[in-house]
Amino acid sequence: MALRIDLNCDMGESFGVWKLGNDEGIMPYVSSANIACGFHGGDPATMRKTVAAALKHGVALGAHPGLPDLQGFGRRNMAITDQEAYDMMVVQIGALAAVAASQGAKLRHVKAHGQLYNMAVKDEGLARALAQATYDVDKNLVFFVLASSPMVRIAESVGVTVASEVFGDRNYMPDGTLSPRNKPGAMIEDVQVSIKQVLQMVKTGTLTANDGSIVKVQADTLCIHGDQPGAVTFAKAIREALQAEGIEVSA
Repeated sequence: MALRIDLNCDMGESFGVWKLGNDEGIMPYVSSANIACGFHGGDPATMRKTVAAALKHGVALGAHPGLPDLQGFGRRNMAITDQEAYDMMVVQIGALAAVAASQGAKLRHVKAHGQLYNMAVKDEGLARALAQATYDVDKNLVFFVLASSPMVRIAESVGVTVASEVFGDRNYMPDGTLSPRNKPGAMIEDVQVSIKQVLQMVKTGTLTANDGSIVKVQADTLCIHGDQPGAVTFAKAIREALQAEGIEVSA
């Protein structure tokens, strides 16, 4: 059976006059767009424009809810209850769903952003709240979770459809979690190193952690961060490398 992978990217994270990333440049190379919903980045106009760009390129729409932390870009720890997390998710998914509906479209998936995502990987109650919110808003939505993490089991127990996510531009810890961004080498900056990691994950179901150990993963969807320098180059090169190996890229 032919291999297939979804290629997703975090997008629509500009806010007001502040611009982040090159969404238009990346859009032709990805199959799914995770669109910020105004809490960690994004604003109503940016959401509208990003949805329109995704539809123009045939890219699946996804909500990218984050912590209410514009200044910290949703990448700082925040003490929140499970109920608060649930409420944040419902509001943000609902907002982007309305923007999509105004353009005759529907959301396909949900992926939590930044520290909200990382916190849920290690907090079962939080993970359940995020999954439950996604399911309650729309039972047809696919929920992106960190591959091989407890989030997979927790989300499946809620009943939501799960896609296990791997990362093409991040290094990994031996336990399968992402290397913290405040640590040296957390981001992969060499596109050839990134391609090697991507092909290993997709073709063998494994990755090599930062200590050299091998970690098993299921790669349903592959993330590239739109805010990193050279994101367009990474997206284009990874897409071409996957296609050269006969791996289908689709949402």
